[in-house]
Amino acid sequence: MVSLQTGFSNEAGDPLLAPDRRKTLLSLNDVSQSYHRDSSNDVQVLDTVSLNIKEGEVVGLLGRSGSGKSMLLRIMAGLLIPTSGTVIWRDTPLKGPISGLAMVFQSPSLFPWLSVQDNVELVLEAESIPRQDRETRARETLDLIGLGGYENAWPHELSGGLAQRVGLARALAVHPDLLLMDEPFSSLDVLAAENLRTDLVELWCERKLPVKSILMVTHSIEEAVLMCDRILVFTANPGHVEHEVKVALEHPRLRDDPVFQETVDHIYTLMTRRVPVVSEADLPETMTASPLPQPVHAPIAPVTVGSMIGLVEALAAPPIDGRADLPLLAARAQLELDALFPLVEALQTLGLAELEDGDILLTEEASRFAESDFDERKTILRHALLNEIPLVKSICVALDERPSHATGVDRFREELCESMSPVYAQQTLQTIVSWARYAELFDFNEEADQFYLNKENGS
Repeated sequence: MVSLQTGFSNEAGDPLLAPDRRKTLLSLNDVSQSYHRDSSNDVQVLDTVSLNIKEGEVVGLLGRSGSGKSMLLRIMAGLLIPTSGTVIWRDTPLKGPISGLAMVFQSPSLFPWLSVQDNVELVLEAESIPRQDRETRARETLDLIGLGGYENAWPHELSGGLAQRVGLARALAVHPDLLLMDEPFSSLDVLAAENLRTDLVELWCERKLPVKSILMVTHSIEEAVLMCDRILVFTANPGHVEHEVKVALEHPRLRDDPVFQETVDHIYTLMTRRVPVVSEADLPETMTASPLPQPVHAPIAPVTVGSMIGLVEALAAPPIDGRADLPLLAARAQLELDALFPLVEALQTLGLAELEDGDILLTEEASRFAESDFDERKTILRHALLNEIPLVKSICVALDERPSHATGVDRFREELCESMSPVYAQQTLQTIVSWARYAELFDFNEEADQFYLNKENGS
């Protein structure tokens, strides 16, 4: 078997060098990115991100959608200038796009009026490569990536998997030192994604890819463990690298390998671990007199009550009986990271589930919820919303205080925007409204932009 840590292009140098002796291609030093929201506030998307990419390695950037991974990738490619911090490419500050970097996007975005061959040749023409040379290189790259015979095909004639292979061939044709891939398999069906993923790993291990290193953004834990030497676990609000995991496995990697499963479990544990709450008594004496910070609201993903009920019922039923291994649960339910984690976090936020070493455990309240009838479930969710989500309680207090039992949304929206972007603030409000409607706490009038008590529901 060939270790992924030793597999890279013949142009990359000595593949037997230890990782700490290999040349650094790209370095990020305290990179932060903010965007201007209004006259008084900026929203920080990335916070002091530092990382190195060395020759001869495949690095995975693993995190949820919306955490800033794609933005970070564009900073690495020179397509976006960070608000602060430095990006160093081969010991030189990166000021914009350069020829040594190539990028593969989620969608290949092929030019429909150009053949497959011409789509690949176009990037070589931009590099001022002579016509005959670019024809030869484009054809060789298409053969390498499994597209021999498709040179004269048109984009509309290709399946999603084949179109993405053309996008990959287009990036590889320029022989980049570093290949950046932004969730390159996310738009493909399961079979096409698996085939392309397997082919890419085999070509890398056989040192046939004309690149020195690869960095790929993904939201699939298994995909990262299957392909990468190192996995950088990225967290959000603001985005930063929270953990680094080294994958000590040779290729081919098998999902049923105990070490593979242990690595997947370990990453699930890291990604579901909450920051411990520090009590005032644990703070240094010099800090105890300082005023406590205002509560910070966390974004709530658009999780429906129905999906939460489905997960609670599935977890409560035999043979799971209230406790499940998250990777196994994801596999059985065919849920990707971006589908499973919001559900798990919603139950955790409402006090209906706890997380322990990569396992999800239903609380006693959740077990009672699973056994209850429709009306009792509403009562349990109502209690959870009022006790676990401060914003819900604030809205209910405001509604009770007003004779009209109605209140504008603006003050609550502004409160959320102190902790998150306007997009996530709106998403959080919409999710809270849907939960509150089910629990018959309050409703929302979109035209008036107001919360109100629904007297018909007895609220």
